[in-house]
Amino acid sequence: MAEPAPPSKTHLHQKTVQELVLSGEELPGNYIQKDRNVVDLDVPLVEIPVVDLGLLTSLSTSKEELEKLQSGLSSWGCFQVINHGISFLDEIRDVMKQFFELPMEEKRKYSREADGIGRKTGEGSSFGLKIPKLLEVIFKAMAKSLNLEDNCFLDQYGKEATMIARFNYYPKCPRPDLVLGIKPHADGSVITFLLQDKEVEGLQFQKDNQWFKVPIIPEALLINVGDQAEIMSNGIFKSPVHKVVTNSERERFSLAVFCVPGSNEEIGPVDTLVDESRPRLYKTVKNYVDIYFQYYQLGKRPIEAAKI
Repeated sequence: MAEPAPPSKTHLHQKTVQELVLSGEELPGNYIQKDRNVVDLDVPLVEIPVVDLGLLTSLSTSKEELEKLQSGLSSWGCFQVINHGISFLDEIRDVMKQFFELPMEEKRKYSREADGIGRKTGEGSSFGLKIPKLLEVIFKAMAKSLNLEDNCFLDQYGKEATMIARFNYYPKCPRPDLVLGIKPHADGSVITFLLQDKEVEGLQFQKDNQWFKVPIIPEALLINVGDQAEIMSNGIFKSPVHKVVTNSERERFSLAVFCVPGSNEEIGPVDTLVDESRPRLYKTVKNYVDIYFQYYQLGKRPIEAAKI
């Protein structure tokens, strides 16, 4: 039910979710859950660790923050980060809202390519310029939390990496019990940055076959690892399965930035994380995004292709 920015060029003849909602038409069958499975909206709240970036980079206070980061990534595959130095989150939220309020013809000028999942963040984007610096800090903290060499994850990520930004719009849905915003999946990235809606919940994470809703911290960025970080960490960091539910009363906006290594980078478990007590769990992979979409379209978890 999500309305990404913007629709694929190959589907311009079809009505978008936003158009369907505005027209008051019945929901097409392809939006309804298979076998009319009921979507559970009343799920418990997950307690995701909140990491203060200022404390994380301080010699005197970093130990506790590193422990929170490792706990979050090894149990839930995510954490929330505050004091990250990006002061214009509300302005980004306003821009998203303004974009989706544009006439459809205007929005279609920014259409994604048919095989794309979003747009690379522009060189002129302040948000796009700040993310790489934040990413370097996070990669080094992930390594430190496992007592590894600072650059071990950063080196695998490489210098030809890509950041792909995706704006999502979830309009009010008359049947949130039957319609998902985004179906369950794990990300194919190394790391994903998510700016949540300031007020409307919707993101849910799965753990031990149970769903949990993710709390909103307006000034925080939610950071989750993707399959490629799980591979790098030899399974210590968990790439979380997550989904988005819809809301019958309020629309919702979010921004996801997927950080993906270059297609020629080889991604595999860090050598020092493989020993007799923890054997190698994953193969070395290249251009994982291609593998990801092949498996995703078959309804399989893409990371299964990388398991030994």
